Amino acid sequence: MSKAAVVLPDDAYTGTKPVEERHKIDEAKLDGWLKNNVEGYRGPLRVLQFKGGQSNPTYRLNTLGQSYVLRRKPFGKLLPSAHAVDREFRVISALYAAGFPVARTYALCTDDDVIGSMFYIMAMVEGRVLWNGALPNCSREERGAIYRSEIETLAKLHQYDPAKIGLTDYGKPGNYFTRQVDRWSKQYRASETQDIPEMNRLIEWLPQTVPAQERVSVVHGDYRLDNMIFHASEPRIVAILDWELSTLGDPLADFTYFLMNWSMPPEGRSGIAGLDIRALGIPSIEEAEALYCKLTNRTGVPDLNWYFAYNLFRITAILQGIAGRIRDGTAASARAADSVARVVPLAQAAIGYAKKAGA
Repeated sequence: MSKAAVVLPDDAYTGTKPVEERHKIDEAKLDGWLKNNVEGYRGPLRVLQFKGGQSNPTYRLNTLGQSYVLRRKPFGKLLPSAHAVDREFRVISALYAAGFPVARTYALCTDDDVIGSMFYIMAMVEGRVLWNGALPNCSREERGAIYRSEIETLAKLHQYDPAKIGLTDYGKPGNYFTRQVDRWSKQYRASETQDIPEMNRLIEWLPQTVPAQERVSVVHGDYRLDNMIFHASEPRIVAILDWELSTLGDPLADFTYFLMNWSMPPEGRSGIAGLDIRALGIPSIEEAEALYCKLTNRTGVPDLNWYFAYNLFRITAILQGIAGRIRDGTAASARAADSVARVVPLAQAAIGYAKKAGA
């Protein structure tokens, strides 16, 4: 879909590196806070930075006995409501208690004086982080099992009653897509760096054509392959990462976002369009829909064109936010500029789906 996409090997994203100068934190202050707030913590402390991610800077904290993960707000000026790590902490804590595969959380720090912003600490979950939807290093049987695990885990998330896991007020339950279109339109305008006619049209058309919402669940908001940790030797998910965009809403937002993989080009990320998926052992989009519907007691999934237009619109708005952060000097990833190159092609692809949906 995006000819400007840059394909990098998995090790360009996976693992850690020394903390970038612009992301350095006061390790002595952090060590003191950890001693007082994280049960069982014992130094000495060594801080590394994860390679992946362009949003909230994420650090690996190594000690002699255990490793932890620290997620913090980015440095500098931020858009309203963005990078709410306290919300991430809350939803992960609730889901861990419910038995969903997420990391155990330890503590939330709201005192900016410790490292310069709010942050939280969670367990370091070991396993495999996969980036390529074709799963080139897996067997045919394992590929199918990995995709089934993705669908089964998402269905499990969507079956929780938010009230029963302490998330009644985690978001407004109704009018999810209307609220999301409004939110991302505002975020896009706040970080706009060029005039994109396709985005102007989508901002006008999407709110007028929102499908009816039938269910309410916890919505992850960015359910994709590289936000999952798989068991080191088994084809099953042991933790879902990056809950920054989570809220209460329409579960079809997550599922149709996941289904985008079948329409996105195979550029080394999760897209698998055009591949011989049967030979690879990957389920077809119809098989994926059937399994999800069976697990969530649905009779089917509505026409995907509106949802694909919306999903691409939202991705474009997120990438435009990265462009805004580059402008403001707060982008967290050295590869942020590569994402910005995708903004216009993705907006054009979104309009293509919108036209199929009647725009």
